[in-house]
Amino acid sequence: MTTSRDQRLADALADARDLPDGAARCAELERIAAQADATGDPGTALAARLALVEAYLHGGQRWRLLDPVRRVVDTLDRTPGLRADRPELADTLHRHQRYAVEAFLGTPRVGLDQARSLLADLADRLGPDAGPVAELRCRIADHLGDEPTARRAYDRWRSAPDGSAPVDGCPGCAPARRAELRAGWGEHAEALAELRPVLAGEVGCTDQPERALVGALLPWLRSGEPDRAARAHVRAYRRHRRERAAFPLLAAHLRFCAVGGHLDRGLDILAEQLPRLDDPYDDLSAMEFAAAGALLCGLAVDAGLGGRRLHRPGHGARPAAEVDTATLGADLLAVATELAGSFDARNGTGHQSGRIASWLAERPLAEVVPLPAGDAPDEWPDPAGPADDPTPAEDEPAPLSLALVTSALDRRGDGYAVEPDGTVVGRWGEAVIQFRRLGRRGEVLHARVVATRRLAAGRLAEAYAFCNAWNHDRLLPKAYVHDPGDGTLVLAGDVTTDLAHGVAPTQLVVLLTATVSTGVAYAEAVAALP
Repeated sequence: MTTSRDQRLADALADARDLPDGAARCAELERIAAQADATGDPGTALAARLALVEAYLHGGQRWRLLDPVRRVVDTLDRTPGLRADRPELADTLHRHQRYAVEAFLGTPRVGLDQARSLLADLADRLGPDAGPVAELRCRIADHLGDEPTARRAYDRWRSAPDGSAPVDGCPGCAPARRAELRAGWGEHAEALAELRPVLAGEVGCTDQPERALVGALLPWLRSGEPDRAARAHVRAYRRHRRERAAFPLLAAHLRFCAVGGHLDRGLDILAEQLPRLDDPYDDLSAMEFAAAGALLCGLAVDAGLGGRRLHRPGHGARPAAEVDTATLGADLLAVATELAGSFDARNGTGHQSGRIASWLAERPLAEVVPLPAGDAPDEWPDPAGPADDPTPAEDEPAPLSLALVTSALDRRGDGYAVEPDGTVVGRWGEAVIQFRRLGRRGEVLHARVVATRRLAAGRLAEAYAFCNAWNHDRLLPKAYVHDPGDGTLVLAGDVTTDLAHGVAPTQLVVLLTATVSTGVAYAEAVAALP
């Protein structure tokens, strides 16, 4: 029997889900969860904390995940009936446990014992030899500077049947993570070998191949292949310069410019990306960005560029200023040193400080090679085939082309990847959206939206009802259900626009904006399903 008090909590939860992302939404979800605990309503408490975990993930606050994830685990263990009609909760729980353990790597605000306890629980649920468990044990040991333990866990991760597929199901990320470890151990040929399947297009995801290219930058430089490293840097930075989630990769771009001799280019990138250091992805990426920036500034001073001034925007009590390279380098070194000390104090080791010191001791590795103006055709062929016509005037209709689509997304500031067949793929919140050209002349713009949340196969009738209601009430996108046969249901949608008579760049921006905004709304509605 549902009481008025229960209904009030349910209504409050629905209202909280509609709040904009931010502190107010998180505070309201925490309040609802606590009140549900006090009134003996575990279902509402669970729903509120699952929403809170997603809010922290979307808001870049993974260090806050430990408490709500632990409470979700406790609630489900104490009330197993909550799982009865939601078999997908197991995968959700494992994924969130993984993210919470990974938060330990990103910030010293998460305790080592907390991370190990949560990882031990995940091992109990997945098995001690599961690939994701071995991976996390490897990365934690490496973070602490315990290389022998890290190598043993690495071997178990590498040989696990599911070793290439982490809990989040992304097959393209594991090789890149392994390559980062091997490069950190000084094994550059082995790092490149790990990346080979991704760079060959055999495995990938929406982060690839750019993440793999970044992982190959320094190994290629140290292996005497500066040309390949230069091409990889140019291609990958085009994407990473704008993506918030790519901030952890910027340190590699700066280190490439520093030890590859591209000091002016590196200072340009440093000036462009400095504002992101004031609101970083996490503490680890801030430490590495600052250390790479300090290295770059130090080498620039040695090369006679110490007087170059870079604009640093104001933040908090710090006013905006034009800072010379030497002064900026000293400021960045202080940031990196302080953060490394915080990690080491938490870890009880000196590994992170030692790692930063080794970065700062790096020197140029090779003769400077020219940076390409575009991707090398022998390395990464243009998926559109022959070069498209130059971009027309803003209000001038032109045939639909891959260049027009990517240019429109660039104007919006979106991150995306171009697959070998010319499909443009990106992720916006809860939605993965693909844009491709169809028709005999590629004159039809087709967009496919896929909600990242999947439903259990047993909820097929509910999924159909949801899609039918969406199609009745909304113009875009057309929603439907796909059953891949793996026990889950994929909720997707598509939008098709015939542009046989051409499209002006300004019109295309409007079309893509409408598709993205409605696609995100659709995916968020799927995520909000109970």
